[in-house]
Amino acid sequence: MTKLVIVESPAKAKTIGQFLGKKYRVEASFGHVRDLPENAEQIPEEIKGEPWARFGVNIEKDFDPVYVVPAGKRKQITMLKAALKDADELLLATDEDREGESISWHLVQVMKPKVPYRRIVFHEITREAIDEALRQPRDIDEDLVRAQEGRRILDRLFGYTLSPVLWKKVQSGLSAGRVQSVAVRLIVEREEERRAFRSSQYWGLEAEFAAPTGKFKAELTTIAGKRLASGKDFDAGTGRLANDKVFYLDSDAKANDLVTRLTGALPWTVSNVEEKPATQRPYAPFTTSTLQQEANRKLGYGAKRTMQAAQKLYEGIDIGEGDRVGLITYMRTDSVTLSDKALRDAQSVIADIYGRDYARGARPYKTKQRNAQEAHEAIRPTELSRRPADIRQYLDKEEFALYELIWKRTIASQMPDAELLRTTIEITAESVQGAQATFAASGKKILFPGFLRAYVEGSDDPTAELGDQEMILPNLQVGQKIGKNSGAKSSADLCWLEKLSSKRHETLPPARYTEASLVKKLEEESIGRPSTYASIISTIQDRGYVSVNKSKQLVPTFVAMAVTDLLRNHFGHYIDIKFTARLEDELDEIAQGKMTWLDHIKAFYRGTKSDPGLQSVVKAKGDEIPFPNLSLGNDPDSGEPIEVRVGRNGAYLMRGTNGNSVTAPIPESLAPADLTLAEAARLLQAKAEGPRKVGTDPKSGDTIYAMTGRFGAYVQVGETPEDKKAPKPRRASLEPGQQVETVTLEEALKLLSLPRELGLHPETGNPIIANKGRFGPYVQHDKDYRSLKKDDNVYTVTFERAMELLSAPKELRGARGTSSRNVLKDFGRNTEGASIQALEGRYGSYVTDGKNNATIPKGEAVEEMTLARAQELIDERISNGGGKSKGRKKPAAMTTKTVPAKRKAPAKKKKE
Repeated sequence: MTKLVIVESPAKAKTIGQFLGKKYRVEASFGHVRDLPENAEQIPEEIKGEPWARFGVNIEKDFDPVYVVPAGKRKQITMLKAALKDADELLLATDEDREGESISWHLVQVMKPKVPYRRIVFHEITREAIDEALRQPRDIDEDLVRAQEGRRILDRLFGYTLSPVLWKKVQSGLSAGRVQSVAVRLIVEREEERRAFRSSQYWGLEAEFAAPTGKFKAELTTIAGKRLASGKDFDAGTGRLANDKVFYLDSDAKANDLVTRLTGALPWTVSNVEEKPATQRPYAPFTTSTLQQEANRKLGYGAKRTMQAAQKLYEGIDIGEGDRVGLITYMRTDSVTLSDKALRDAQSVIADIYGRDYARGARPYKTKQRNAQEAHEAIRPTELSRRPADIRQYLDKEEFALYELIWKRTIASQMPDAELLRTTIEITAESVQGAQATFAASGKKILFPGFLRAYVEGSDDPTAELGDQEMILPNLQVGQKIGKNSGAKSSADLCWLEKLSSKRHETLPPARYTEASLVKKLEEESIGRPSTYASIISTIQDRGYVSVNKSKQLVPTFVAMAVTDLLRNHFGHYIDIKFTARLEDELDEIAQGKMTWLDHIKAFYRGTKSDPGLQSVVKAKGDEIPFPNLSLGNDPDSGEPIEVRVGRNGAYLMRGTNGNSVTAPIPESLAPADLTLAEAARLLQAKAEGPRKVGTDPKSGDTIYAMTGRFGAYVQVGETPEDKKAPKPRRASLEPGQQVETVTLEEALKLLSLPRELGLHPETGNPIIANKGRFGPYVQHDKDYRSLKKDDNVYTVTFERAMELLSAPKELRGARGTSSRNVLKDFGRNTEGASIQALEGRYGSYVTDGKNNATIPKGEAVEEMTLARAQELIDERISNGGGKSKGRKKPAAMTTKTVPAKRKAPAKKKKE
């Protein structure tokens, strides 16, 4: 008999399996094995007639959830049950957080083991950690399970109660989320601040000084004892100066006049020199939140992308000679503590790389965040001696970049403080019409770099960054005179003014959130938990509430503006930041056994003496809720009101009343804060006037029009047919900087020249095409696409250049080590011209023709495999209905389980 160990993923199972002997069998559950029903088809027949059936939760009694097993999980559960029959013990080794605890609990509920079962947890997948977990098995933590279940039910009640309101009042198919709607609110309210923002201008002066040791700059800070006005002194809503105690240079003329007067007041005098020693402490090791923030800033990764790469590093990577290890500790944590072993290992690695002076002893960190939960350590490498360069060849680009980031941060956290010397020099013009003007320069010298040798937040190259961080000022003395630049300088003339110039400044609107800054805000406000940040950000993008612009800022759609307006005005309590944070605290209390989940759910949905509850609030509102419309003001010409409305096909503009109104689509690329009244009036006027005639197409003789639609401005050849089934006319989007009103015939013809046929492929005889797509310009042959390089031009790229691009090995996204690391063997092309390769995937090696994948059987050596054998595997896979999964129909049948009122795990059987 063996012991059956169940984890979530095959990758994790593969890594753990190599640490355990033949007495253990390790299998994967592939995540959750059951959940609340997602649609009407999944609702069990026995409850379909109940008024609460659509919730999947019995809201009439004690909120008992109805759990169903998706058809896609049925085969895996059957396999797990069969494996259990040959086992004398079940070990549940899912992740050590609430989700992992819940998966273990559900496995027990579904499998109903007749053998003893225990829970084992570990925060890293190493032999030592697994052995320790086996020595200390425990029971399933019912409190953690109830907390996860409470969160799931809470989210279901929120979404299924409020979403129908959005369907009626905004747009069908929309959804509300308990945490997601609050995240959207934050993004929307930042956009509203940008809409309300009024820019201001102010001027300053910059002096450039030179000395034998180098040049430096100083800014004008005070005049006549008054601080010079800066951006913080203006009202963001009006653009007016809000502080009358500052000196305001409000025009270029005044600033230049001051330049003339100050230059005439030379020589100036050094009035103050101040030096202060300072220290800069290293950053704490990564938590989930700080890892997502820093990966976004340094690597440009979104939260989801970061967590996917971290998951791979945690679950295990093959690092040669059949050795597979987890490279980092568990990646969902809000703890900054490190184990004693990690603290010791760090000192050894630091001394080896940087010298003993940088290894001055362990630096323990204490988690400050309240209700820090579940995982016991920060995110760190499982072995700090495993340097990034040592394993680079085994990691793909994303894995390597993230591992290097985690390794550097962990090492830096255990290094000494950086020792700095900060210098401030003030230089004063003694008399400007009776008033003093003071310039200030700030310098920084690194006396001892400490942790900065290894890591600089937001920088890719710490060593290079050290030089950039320093600003060393010359050694000036109080009372020293600053003269004019008069050519040759004597040794006594230690500093002189080279240039004095005015600088115009403009106040900027509040910055939009990025994924990094949103994660930081969510954490600060206790909205969600570390394990949920990535899914929150992913969900609000997938549901069309938020898009990411080229600057990687989160921009709300007009649908998000309308939804937030409705929820805030009529259900504001439920998307209030403090209310949402309180719910999270209560879920933490459930996880700690301090509160019962049922009381929590009842209070939220049915209410208390002081709170009517979500159910009553939604019923009371009824149909009184008006349609949310965004008013832009009155049309400058007609005086009619202009509004933004949301319809079935998205947001649009409407001018006038319903009986006599004009509408126009809003380009999806136009951000809400950038839609001014003037721009709205222009779009409406353009729609009323109809498409602009640009000229005549020389090939067809049809008129070329320029117009604006839902997806932005474009040119079109010919009229749009009334018959929707008729072929659409040729269209091409305008490029950045081009306008409907000014685009020329020559420019339009160039845009419409795409797609370009460059010639026929010499092997297949099929055309090679150059065109533009969602991800930029490309060349194409059949279904083989290659992006053009930076120096290529889609309008001029030649057939020869296209063939060069198409002939090169296709770059795999995140290929391991180098662009070809993922390719185990290239077999060449089959009879149809498709390239056949053997690749290393997350779940093992496989062969592919670019369209269809087939797993390489265990024991079959890739090196000895032939093209014919690879093609045979692919053909077998296709004949069995395999290959690419895209387009497969999901099985409709579901296996269901209804959970009774009392949900306790079955009693554990003792070993005899």
